[in-house]
Amino acid sequence: MDAPADTYQAHFARRWGHLRQAHVRTLAWLLDAPDLLDPHDPYWEHKIASLGEVRPDVARWLGQLDADPSALEAALGERAYTRLGLYAEKLMAFYFRERGELVAHGLQVRSSRNDTVGEFDFLLDAGAEGVEHIEFATKFYLLEGTSASRFDTFVGPNLADSLGAKMRKIFTRQLELGMHPAAQALLDRPVIRARALVKGWLFYPAGGHLPMGGISAQHCRGFWCALADVPALQPDRFVVLPRMQWLAPYRGNGAEAVLGKDELQAALAGAEMPSLVAAVREEGGNIIETERGFIVPDTWRERAARRRL
Repeated sequence: MDAPADTYQAHFARRWGHLRQAHVRTLAWLLDAPDLLDPHDPYWEHKIASLGEVRPDVARWLGQLDADPSALEAALGERAYTRLGLYAEKLMAFYFRERGELVAHGLQVRSSRNDTVGEFDFLLDAGAEGVEHIEFATKFYLLEGTSASRFDTFVGPNLADSLGAKMRKIFTRQLELGMHPAAQALLDRPVIRARALVKGWLFYPAGGHLPMGGISAQHCRGFWCALADVPALQPDRFVVLPRMQWLAPYRGNGAEAVLGKDELQAALAGAEMPSLVAAVREEGGNIIETERGFIVPDTWRERAARRRL
């Protein structure tokens, strides 16, 4: 991003504000968003992948795709996606395929007809020597507590997992798949490298943020607060984001429900799970996200603390 105090939303609006198609905007976010994890931190043992800066030729390609998204729409198909991770995978598979790098996507490995060992998210061409295994994840975690002391202090909105648990699973199981005899028998070329590509957002109590080793300094971040604390929020206009719109910064055409603080509290009063909201402003007839955060039920903090203990 352009400056330490700059928000990712502001960067995205400058860089990709010309894109209008929702799928293309989401793909642009997947390619452009800062890494969630620091690939240079020795903690990760060189097993974190990074897409790096979006090159000018890729930016031009995204602009062309926005003008004519038919190829992307055909790749996504007519299904209505309900799993955010699968949707993101499909978009990345399209990108890798268009670049001529994709060898396989979602390739299942079975040791027998009824015994699935695992699945390669992506196998990418690494030349004559072999292929690279990319394990891909898009994640959203809230910091439980007041300081980031370990990766398990970042928990999922539904409290079912944590950043620490997710990365342990990736490192100890998924990235080892290429070493399994069933995988080696399945592939024409060996897996010469296996890395995790992790995109997403981390959310901090009241938006406060302190650096933590292993987390990229420029990662996408937001706030979280209890429903009772909504009146203390500085923004005063919000849109509740459906799950399939959690990835890229929100852009609407004014037809959506924009809520004030009182209306937001009333709308989420019966919610049993945290809700992701975008703070928005109007610009040229469009509704643009300026920041985002999870509004959690008033009992969520206590439940999160019990889970940790």
